[in-house]
Amino acid sequence: MNIKKIKETCLYVADLKESKAFYAGKLGFKQIGEVKDRHVFFRAGASVLLCFIAEASKQGGNLPPHYGTGQLHLAFEVEQEQYEAWKEKVKSAGIPIEQEYDWGGGFLSFYFRDPDQHLLEIVMEGMWERS
Repeated sequence: MNIKKIKETCLYVADLKESKAFYAGKLGFKQIGEVKDRHVFFRAGASVLLCFIAEASKQGGNLPPHYGTGQLHLAFEVEQEQYEAWKEKVKSAGIPIEQEYDWGGGFLSFYFRDPDQHLLEIVMEGMWERS
């Protein structure tokens, strides 16, 4: 038995309106779900990004409770040919790039923050497959 992939990941956010403006408005992710004052969901390629208000999801309900705090990290993979275009898209949206890193073998990534200070990364496709 093998796990195929991580299908969804979750960030805990303070303001759903800000999260929508950032992920849909600035990064262009398609919004696929929302429950007022609780969560907003986005399509990120073949994955789903879940943004929850921690205090709301902490209460549970139909599903087990969950929550978290702090500055989390996740990376979005892009085709190597689209890497520079993504870097320009982020810069053009007024989002500061904190760092760009050369992982060797021609693989690059860059880091930036969302409104909740989660550390986001754009990484070139194939980086993890080479090891």
